[in-house]
Amino acid sequence: MIRLNDVTKQYGKFTAVHPLNLHVMRGELFGFLGPNGAGKTTTIRMVTGVLRPTSGQVLIAGKDTVKDPIAAKRHVGYIPDRPSLYEKLTGAEFLRFVSGLWGHAESARLEQRMDELLAMFTLSDWKDALVENYSHGMRQKLLICSALVHSPDVIVVDEPMIGLDPRAARLMKDVLRAFVDHGGTVFLSTHTLEVAEALCDRIAILHRGRVAAIGTMDELRTQSEAGMAGLEEIFLKLTGGHEVQELVSALREPVAG
Repeated sequence: MIRLNDVTKQYGKFTAVHPLNLHVMRGELFGFLGPNGAGKTTTIRMVTGVLRPTSGQVLIAGKDTVKDPIAAKRHVGYIPDRPSLYEKLTGAEFLRFVSGLWGHAESARLEQRMDELLAMFTLSDWKDALVENYSHGMRQKLLICSALVHSPDVIVVDEPMIGLDPRAARLMKDVLRAFVDHGGTVFLSTHTLEVAEALCDRIAILHRGRVAAIGTMDELRTQSEAGMAGLEEIFLKLTGGHEVQELVSALREPVAG
């Protein structure tokens, strides 16, 4: 469903993403992890068609995001980490607007799906309120609704739990899993390793613009020679985070005097 073939991204002389090859299959919840500056957001923006790769090819459902961007983007729902919305629209107007961008005319079916999504995320009472009156968490919920309203095949999610209350966070996890169980594909980036370990079928760990390891949890353990370690320990081992742990441990030691 998502395929990256030798994808790179350069900014001047700096290479943010080195030749990257990934294949995310239909019906898979794929985790995409890495420390700050690893190239995750750049890769996500290339997958969603926001950025063009310097070289290589990004395919969504077989459609090239550069050669056929409109066809590729029709398959994708995108949930970024920061909810940037049109504040002078109501929640309902915003969802109708987004649906229209994907070529879906207003219809009774669209209104029904919109109402179902708003109810799911407890936004029904705010349907006709201006977005400028929404809290940060409510905006994030509306953004999630907008990613689902056109019934995409792929959802790309960047830090999905930011700003969500515990109920909404649990609902978001259930929605992603149900989406995949019904044949959809999720490309998930998060710093919450517990969420990734619990939800994802496979995980790629990016470090300095390259894939350090990829696979199921058992495959990651084998690749990192981490025994029966959890994802946090594997992540730190592959990205150099163990050095920070050692520094923190040293700070705890009593000062000789």
